[in-house]
Amino acid sequence: MSAQLIKLEAAPDLVDQVYRALLDAISAGTLKPGQRITQEELAEQLAVSRQPVMQALRLLKKDGFVQDAPVCNGPAGRCRGLQVTPIDPQWIEQVYEVRGALDALAVRLAAQRRTPLDPALLAMGRAAVKRGDIKAMIDADLAFHTALYRAAQNPLIEQSALLHWHHIRRAMGEALQSAMLREPVWDEHEAIARAVERGDVTLAERLMQQHSGHASTHVGAPLHTPAPTPPSPAARKRRPNPDNSVVLDSLAG
Repeated sequence: MSAQLIKLEAAPDLVDQVYRALLDAISAGTLKPGQRITQEELAEQLAVSRQPVMQALRLLKKDGFVQDAPVCNGPAGRCRGLQVTPIDPQWIEQVYEVRGALDALAVRLAAQRRTPLDPALLAMGRAAVKRGDIKAMIDADLAFHTALYRAAQNPLIEQSALLHWHHIRRAMGEALQSAMLREPVWDEHEAIARAVERGDVTLAERLMQQHSGHASTHVGAPLHTPAPTPPSPAARKRRPNPDNSVVLDSLAG
């Protein structure tokens, strides 16, 4: 008789949608580090039932993006509610050290091949800056660096660089709250792309090292500044909201 395996339930696509919506909100800073969150509030704002929210939160907790709230009530060992996991500045700096080395290697190899990058990558980033769309800025930044990794024609560079990308997204979301940091990033990207296309290996590598240093400094600086603890969902419900805004976009429709 063949061995009997336990049937696995296929995760509904809605769970993935909720997971990505919450991860985008955490990355863009809409859901801030330390902010308390509840299944009920998130389900209401996303216009979905609590079940996919609960499953998505379990995945986010496993991946380190949410954690038990620090203040516990009730029986010992049980915490009431969750919060967005605070960002560890030192760890983010270490991630950027590794990413900077990989980016320098990628740009050197790409410049040796004089690989032109698609101008649409730069246009996409500048358009996101013009709109003030932080999520689009982060996505465009990833697209630009991914194009460089692929231009290097070494798949290990991309695999290694993207290993901690979702956590970098969170730190970038915090840094890009400052409008002054947005446009210079794409000026630097454009200069790097031009050096790569000209085959100027030395300049391309130097520009990338400078760009990585700026990114690490700008991303790390806001993380070292203590921010006020966001109000709890219950407190936000008690306070009037003059513009009737919500934290998240609904998934319905």
